[in-house]
Amino acid sequence: MEEIELPKLENDQKSYAGIPEAVFVDDVEQFMKDSGNEDSVEKVLKNFDEQHSKYRFMEYNMVSRRRRLRQQIPDLTKNLEMIKHLRAQSEDQETQFLLSEQVFVKTVMPPTKTVCLWLGANVMLEYPLDEAEDLLRQNKKSAEVNLRCLEHDQEFLRDQITTTEVNMARVHNYDVKKRQAKKASGEDKA
Repeated sequence: MEEIELPKLENDQKSYAGIPEAVFVDDVEQFMKDSGNEDSVEKVLKNFDEQHSKYRFMEYNMVSRRRRLRQQIPDLTKNLEMIKHLRAQSEDQETQFLLSEQVFVKTVMPPTKTVCLWLGANVMLEYPLDEAEDLLRQNKKSAEVNLRCLEHDQEFLRDQITTTEVNMARVHNYDVKKRQAKKASGEDKA
């Protein structure tokens, strides 16, 4: 299989879908002071949780898009093979086609120079074999590129989810240590 080249990303862009980058909180104490939420750990955790939920929603959508593309590529390949078969056909051929669920009909198919393709939204167009083959090749290449871009974005998204989860854990641990320190200083005074 040939290597599929991904389109170039803009200078400041790290994903094709425009996924916002999660900032790693290296110094939690400084982050809490800078964000103006020094006393409200719950508010910071709520913001991280909201960001995490958004990333999970994006991940769910990407998984379903990836599944559709992975189904579409083999279908396009089969369609291209069928066009080759139709092009090579020189005499009548007996075949069966699906009339309704579990009901097949035998028919004789004469050689043809055209094929009908479903375009979606209940639209079917008749194309000459050459044009149909070009369209299917173009659609297959586009689907392969979209799949590669989607895989790249999924990897980037996984990193953002992990960064957000680590940030949540670090802020939570900071809060626990802060409470323990308050409790310890309160016991020392008593």
